[in-house]
Amino acid sequence: MTSILPVILCGGAGTRLWPASRSMYPKQLLPLVTGKSTMLQDTASRLDGLPGRAGDCLVICNEAHRFLVAEQLRAIDQPARIVLEPEGRNTAPAVALAAILAAETDSNALLLVMPADHVIEDVKAFQDAVRVAVDAAGFGKLVTFGIVPTRPETGYGYIKATPDGDTAVAVESFVEKPDLATAEQYVSGGAHFWNSGMFLFSAGTYLDALRKFAPEIYDACRESMEKRVDGTDFARPDTAVFLKSPSDSIDYAVMEKTDAAMMVPLDAGWSDVGSWAALQDVRKTDTAGNTIDGDVFMQDCKGMFIQAESRLVAAVGLEDVIIIETKDSTLVTKKDKSQDVKALVDQLKEQEREEVKLHRQVFRPWGSYDSLENQDGFQVKRLIVNPGAVLSLQKHAHRAEHWVVVRGKARITKNDDVFDLGVNESTYIAIGDVHRIANPFDEPVHIIEVQCGDYLGEDDIVRLEDDYGREGTTT
Repeated sequence: MTSILPVILCGGAGTRLWPASRSMYPKQLLPLVTGKSTMLQDTASRLDGLPGRAGDCLVICNEAHRFLVAEQLRAIDQPARIVLEPEGRNTAPAVALAAILAAETDSNALLLVMPADHVIEDVKAFQDAVRVAVDAAGFGKLVTFGIVPTRPETGYGYIKATPDGDTAVAVESFVEKPDLATAEQYVSGGAHFWNSGMFLFSAGTYLDALRKFAPEIYDACRESMEKRVDGTDFARPDTAVFLKSPSDSIDYAVMEKTDAAMMVPLDAGWSDVGSWAALQDVRKTDTAGNTIDGDVFMQDCKGMFIQAESRLVAAVGLEDVIIIETKDSTLVTKKDKSQDVKALVDQLKEQEREEVKLHRQVFRPWGSYDSLENQDGFQVKRLIVNPGAVLSLQKHAHRAEHWVVVRGKARITKNDDVFDLGVNESTYIAIGDVHRIANPFDEPVHIIEVQCGDYLGEDDIVRLEDDYGREGTTT
């Protein structure tokens, strides 16, 4: 059997699931469905036991998420090669990067392309559909998976195809998102399927189609990969060249133009979890149709979705309302308006609100920091540095820092001095001091950091050395 190389698309910001999902920590990296494993981990895990699959995955993500992605895959023992997309250019260029890398070893390898933020409840049915698709893909076809619709949905694109059992059939057309009346006709007619955005084709077949139908995308991606920088686990395409690529989806760039498009029906409890209402559909509810997570009290409520992260949330006499509470933001919306959260996020972006990009707790390769207080002239953070981790050797031009260890032990570099701090011990880092925190010990170290200065932005940093390849960066 030809080898199957999973390609996981891990870009996107998941704005409709704000405030849980944010651009620096989007929905695919969150445990939204199970509360334990993340959506990325679930995507990788559903490949277990699939005959013919190669051991590694190819994961396409952006620079800001690379360490989160690597750590999450390491936690489930999933080997991966991570391609760092310089900027989001939709799915056609993203998959081109993966196909070019795969073709360097085997142009006949079958790429199983999957977004990282989908839910598939019936893994066996999914794997069975992949097996059906393998035969067609092996003969040079570009196979997509059409979801058997369960309701008239106006938020999805559709694929028109005449089903023939579970076999792969020719795609007759791709259809844009319909109005409700048209969607009802599609569902009752039996010849239209939801467009899943999942594909199976050989690396060579896809690149040939891209060269034919979207040569500007092909040329930019090919050259950017030729000029890439390879690390141990990461491949970084050339940014300037990649940005010459047009932004386009696989559907528009290739699938709608080729006569080799085929579809395999998929009935496996699929959801793209595109809104809070959609997420509730795949979560457990009580007898009143309520989904709750966290410290929640309700009285006389039905059909509610309430998620409390940091404090008590109480609701009385409400029906079909979504309440999502985080440490720094709270969303309240009617369930039937949950798709409109994206428009709200767009407003926040226009006002350059940090809540669009970052949670209060921000994860870094070495651990995380939580902004406890932020006022003019000072800021208080709680740093958690993981065992074996080390921050960059750095200095600041505008702020001084006071550090107090409240749990564990830290090794501090301050100019030419290196010393350890234990619980209830502290040090002062003046403006311009070269400094570093390391944790060579067995337990996480927690540090309260008080920053003082006329500018406290995260970009006030000069990295002199960094174990994570971030020298010279300010993020």
